[in-house]
Amino acid sequence: MSATERLRGAFARVRQPAAPANPLPETGDALAKVAQRCRQRVRQRALMAAGVAMVPVPGIDWVTDVGVLVQLLPEISAAFGLSPQQVERLAPDRRIVVYKAISAGGSVVLGKLVTRELVLMLLKTVGVRLSAQQAAKYLPIAGQVASAALTYSALHYVCEQHIRQCEAVARQLLLPAPPPAAG
Repeated sequence: MSATERLRGAFARVRQPAAPANPLPETGDALAKVAQRCRQRVRQRALMAAGVAMVPVPGIDWVTDVGVLVQLLPEISAAFGLSPQQVERLAPDRRIVVYKAISAGGSVVLGKLVTRELVLMLLKTVGVRLSAQQAAKYLPIAGQVASAALTYSALHYVCEQHIRQCEAVARQLLLPAPPPAAG
């Protein structure tokens, strides 16, 4: 069995978390608290992944990185009330605002089901870091520390971008609805 087949098998075992019924944050303060909680969760999970990256087994860090992102990105969206299921439950006019804000922000994750393919595409945005991480792993001690630091920074970067996109969309929803068109 090739390394690619092993990775695919590991990815297939990663489950999508159920989206909680978190309502949209209704104030700027509530939005800031949600973002703060998400950032704390990202730090915890990125540190865990960095610890795994120090293990000198090729490929285990990629499986961990993808697994962390496949779970963490939907959690972040749900915390902001922006999981695909939550968006579908919004009133039609609010749903249109969400989709317009998502498309204007250029998000490839927000409002979508997060799959391993989508996560791998995101990880390509930090591909240089992850390639360096793989190379650094083969150097004793210092290479493993560098690999852990690169893993942490790559995961933190991807998740921070997602948090910012969620915040931007949620801020759009805090604005008052436009008045009905005169007709």
